[in-house]
Amino acid sequence: MEGTRGHILQLMVMGILLGLASPGQGAIQTPDYDDTSTPEILNPSWMANISNISPLSDVTMPGTHNTMALYGGSLSECNSWTLAFQLRAGIRFLDIRVRHVRGNLHIHHGVSYQYAHFGDVLTDVVAFLREYPSETVLMRLKEELSNTGDIYSAAVRYINEYAHWDLLWHSREMPTMGDARGKLIILQDFSVPELGMRYNSLDIADHWKVPSLVPEEVKKKWTSVYTHLEAAAVGNKNQMFLTYSSGAGVLAHPNSLAKIINPRLHEYLTGYVGQRKRFGIVAMDFPGAKLVQTIIGFN
Repeated sequence: MEGTRGHILQLMVMGILLGLASPGQGAIQTPDYDDTSTPEILNPSWMANISNISPLSDVTMPGTHNTMALYGGSLSECNSWTLAFQLRAGIRFLDIRVRHVRGNLHIHHGVSYQYAHFGDVLTDVVAFLREYPSETVLMRLKEELSNTGDIYSAAVRYINEYAHWDLLWHSREMPTMGDARGKLIILQDFSVPELGMRYNSLDIADHWKVPSLVPEEVKKKWTSVYTHLEAAAVGNKNQMFLTYSSGAGVLAHPNSLAKIINPRLHEYLTGYVGQRKRFGIVAMDFPGAKLVQTIIGFN
């Protein structure tokens, strides 16, 4: 891809500054699972080839579950690539969890603070969309832990400080790809006032509770993923489908489950390679770069 080597070098330097650039001991990088800090393939501008008249709901796109969950141990960590790397690897759906504390929006996964705030997320998204205006970014914005009901005013303040109001898609209607280019589309998963599209307007499969890695539990999880992907392929093209392949439990940490589910997901999708297929958004934990590229390839 254009500028790939330069971007990798630049982002590796960023990773070093964050203490993330060197893979941890025992880190794994396979086509479908990656818990290292650097994706092996970058796809920063893949949406440029999608027709402007295509509704965004008809686009198949890779996403990450709990996008910013890079810290807190194996029960809390869901990804190892920074947000900047995820976007350049081709991720277009972000799952952002914020904890509202006295008007501030801290990034959390449960009780685990992720050493970032909502402004950091916006800064990376703005920088990416300025560099690649052919792209769009979808962001589920969810309040974690508390239920204060006033997340809207805090989010607006962050948007005005770290981004700009025109960056957002200001409609409940489904945009076309042409409408969405250069935009951040917030999928609002908190109470009114309205900030973007409603998260619950999507057709969502998120069977995240996986108590253990025994075959019966893994099979239940995979069945929910497979069934929803099959439904997305033939479902209403005007409705956005979102399938989470992620899951967790006390005896099934996100990385352990991803090492099982991601290869199954990749094998399933590989069976359709070469076809124009609509699978909607596929949100994953620790996705491998080739799995991301496979999902992109259906457009």
